[in-house]
Amino acid sequence: MADFDSGMRESRDLESGDVKVPETAHQISQDSWLQIAFILTTGINSAYVLGYSGTVMVPLGWVGGSVGLVLAAALSLYANVILAKIHELGGKRHIRYRDLAGHIYGKNAYALTWGFQYINLFMINTGYIILAGQAPKAMYVLFRDDHVMKLPYFIVIAGFVCALFAFGVPHLSALKIWLGFSNFLSIIYIVIAFILALNDGKKASPRDYNIPGSTATKIFSCIGGFANLFFSFNTGMLPEIQATVKQPVVGNMVKALVFQFTIGLVPMYAITLMGYWAYGNETSAYLLNNVSGPVWVKAVANISAFLQSVIALHIFASPMYEYLDTKFGPTKGGAFSLSHISFRVLVRGGYLAINTLVSALLPFLGDFMSLTGAFSTFPLTFILANHMYLMANKHKLSMQQKSWHWLNITFFSVVSVAAGVSAVRLILADSKTYNIFADL
Repeated sequence: MADFDSGMRESRDLESGDVKVPETAHQISQDSWLQIAFILTTGINSAYVLGYSGTVMVPLGWVGGSVGLVLAAALSLYANVILAKIHELGGKRHIRYRDLAGHIYGKNAYALTWGFQYINLFMINTGYIILAGQAPKAMYVLFRDDHVMKLPYFIVIAGFVCALFAFGVPHLSALKIWLGFSNFLSIIYIVIAFILALNDGKKASPRDYNIPGSTATKIFSCIGGFANLFFSFNTGMLPEIQATVKQPVVGNMVKALVFQFTIGLVPMYAITLMGYWAYGNETSAYLLNNVSGPVWVKAVANISAFLQSVIALHIFASPMYEYLDTKFGPTKGGAFSLSHISFRVLVRGGYLAINTLVSALLPFLGDFMSLTGAFSTFPLTFILANHMYLMANKHKLSMQQKSWHWLNITFFSVVSVAAGVSAVRLILADSKTYNIFADL
């Protein structure tokens, strides 16, 4: 197959510094803007959406949460669009985030950006494996409440299934029909959770919508909720996703982003607000643990959330897979030749084994969302994107436009530090409350 030809592994020099950027072993420039829109929508309406009522609305309340959802979406759309516009900076496509940073700043920024992105995607994938473990655990307790099967066991099972999927899907573009299944699965668990929460809310006594905890806890929880807000809208891998889209790459990517931040947001907003309305500050980090209704209906929702998490994880693991396949993978044969499959089993299996171990060790989903938002979503999507756009267009922007970008850079730098402190505090607090390999 052409996309696995050894010639794809030759390197080319960037204009800035001595950074050598390898060509990719994966397929690029083949997908329609609609397929990209489905990838983005799969991410924003993944099973993570079942946690936003508890991890965003509970710490922020009605006003902060509702206003925050709108403002975070607007700022996220803006940041992603300006990043998409510099994809072909200097007359060449930059198919990885680190390639673009290396082109603008040089080799140190290339390595630093890859480090940030690796942390970002590793923590997102950790969250997906936690989610994929929580879903069958929630289904298990519907039928048996003997605590024989604990959450870490389900997390290990989830990690194994994610690995099987990774062995069979060689690259991001190969998802194709799986994206349709993913969005269908999202509709199932969102609709079920919405209807069951609506019924519970109608029958429930008045709920408490006050932000829980002491003054200090409220402050740190609010900062964490703010980080969760921006985590929910962003991927941290926009150039890698844009790399798969057909020409014109900027116009098609902007179309996909507009789709994501309009039609794609409707299910996410609906379930987030409905869950908080129904259960107030008692909403959990996994909404299907709150809802009541027919056992078989809840079981279907949990199965859908499990399967969707497996597919969605593959999207956010794809930059690491692409790096490993390009750097170390076999150079001959097709994607499903024995050598390629064996390589995926060994390397992707090892990567996901580490992910699964961390997920089982510290299964605190909300804390990982806050930590990811603080240490990678803010730097990658807002700080770096604004500064790269500023550097790429410094001779074209007016003073007011430059000031706007510097305001974004400064604001999100401060927020990133505050959110990082908050996230670490929350993880330390939960680690004291629960043992490692906790059965939450």
